[in-house]
Amino acid sequence: MGIGKLSRRSLIAGAAEAAIAAALPMRGLAQPQQAGDGESQQPNVGSGRALWMQDARYAWGVMTHYLADWQAHLNKLDMTVDQWNKMVDGFDAEGMAKRLEEAGAGHYQLSIGQNSGYYLSPNAVYDRFVGVSPSQCSRRDLVADFYKPLHRRDIKLMVYLPSGAPGGDRVAHEALEWQNGPYRNSNFQRKWEQVIAEWSRRWGAKVCGWWFDGCYFPNSMYRSADSPNFASFAAAARVGNPDSAVAFNPGVIYRLISVSPDEDFTAGEIDKPDLATVRRAADGRMDGTQLHMLSFLGETWGMGAPRFSAEQVVDYTGRIRDHDGSVTWDVPVALDGTIVDPFLEQLAALGKAFPRKLPAPVPA
Repeated sequence: MGIGKLSRRSLIAGAAEAAIAAALPMRGLAQPQQAGDGESQQPNVGSGRALWMQDARYAWGVMTHYLADWQAHLNKLDMTVDQWNKMVDGFDAEGMAKRLEEAGAGHYQLSIGQNSGYYLSPNAVYDRFVGVSPSQCSRRDLVADFYKPLHRRDIKLMVYLPSGAPGGDRVAHEALEWQNGPYRNSNFQRKWEQVIAEWSRRWGAKVCGWWFDGCYFPNSMYRSADSPNFASFAAAARVGNPDSAVAFNPGVIYRLISVSPDEDFTAGEIDKPDLATVRRAADGRMDGTQLHMLSFLGETWGMGAPRFSAEQVVDYTGRIRDHDGSVTWDVPVALDGTIVDPFLEQLAALGKAFPRKLPAPVPA
């Protein structure tokens, strides 16, 4: 998902990522211990872990891409470790939680990182694998710091993470043994699941959902009877919280679908929400998986002016809610994490149309 017709994962990586991937050497078959080792595919029970998405209190929410490379581009910054730490330190989590509450949002999804190799939470396992010093993982744990201000307002916390190595970081590519494309990537996946498990342990029950981007080659990477596979992938995210809901994004598909019994809600990446389609759903579920759509309010993911009227945003949200589905809207943020006014107005319209608490019945 990203600018124009490019996917989010392709926004910064582009041709450079392909060149890096093509240059990577083949590695041996070392098999470090991983979270979820030995996991096999299980029957779909995800509707329970994601059932909260049908609750009016939590059914629609907000996502923000707070990414080093995007913010550097927008604000004309030279990105360094010091600059990144300064930015993460300056993100106003309390202010964001207050604005979400005022708008009526029930959940918030925050990007941990993406293509730049900079992440907004510490991760000792990632640092050990990649070996970059000083670490490009922030000193501040912004995800953890969001929990209290959101929890006080009964807003659920979710996180976003790509399923592959950071596309713009050659060192990470090589250290994590990542190949971009339809490859098994077993060594990479074993390492990545350990990185994910480290964050999951760190946050525990504070995080209730994971949205994994870039699962573009599920047959090649995840649909094996042996781990690593979808089952071990999901198990890594649930190490710290067995009730965490997980989604795997195969890219833009206008009909909301589930790609694995091991996910709990549909990733539902949609660039044109007027084309989003729900078919053969029952009780808010698609083939046993909770319905969910993720789209963006700006001109593209995380950037630009509003592209819809408030009435359109309410309409698109209602189309999914009519099937007991959940909707998350990505909005741009300033350097300090502030949502600008035009988007706040759209979110307020959503809060009015889909209130968290239904009005009390009028006495007869």
